[in-house]
Amino acid sequence: MNQSSDRPASAEEPPADQGVPRAALAIVNVLLVLEALAVAGVLVWLVVDLLTLAPSSYATAVALIVLVAIGAVFTAAVAVASIRRAGWSRAGAIVWQVLQVSVAAGAFQGLFARPDIGWALLIPAIVVVVLMLAPSVRRAYGNAGAAPEH
Repeated sequence: MNQSSDRPASAEEPPADQGVPRAALAIVNVLLVLEALAVAGVLVWLVVDLLTLAPSSYATAVALIVLVAIGAVFTAAVAVASIRRAGWSRAGAIVWQVLQVSVAAGAFQGLFARPDIGWALLIPAIVVVVLMLAPSVRRAYGNAGAAPEH
């Protein structure tokens, strides 16, 4: 018998990580980190463009840089929290993927359509959402940080 409970030692709960496909968690984390780096790269590109080129509207250029900076901070926070398996990071990651899908949809249409960029945004977004909604991955994020029962 286990001292901390009335159950036999063989009936103890399995560790929180058991049953969670490590590959799925690794794929999610790698994609989220790559997305955060991509948004940071876009931020650097926009700042360099602002400093080297004359925009038609400085106010619009600065506003776009501020929005992308907020996005960069958000995606970096979600990526770090996902690596730590913080429960809130699932929701943040899914929200970001929905935004990414909407940008991908815009990349497929219009006068300046870029299907290559659309696919580059759409495929990782779908992969992350599907993996985040998988029951084993949901459990991994749900059990993270949970205090062990005594």
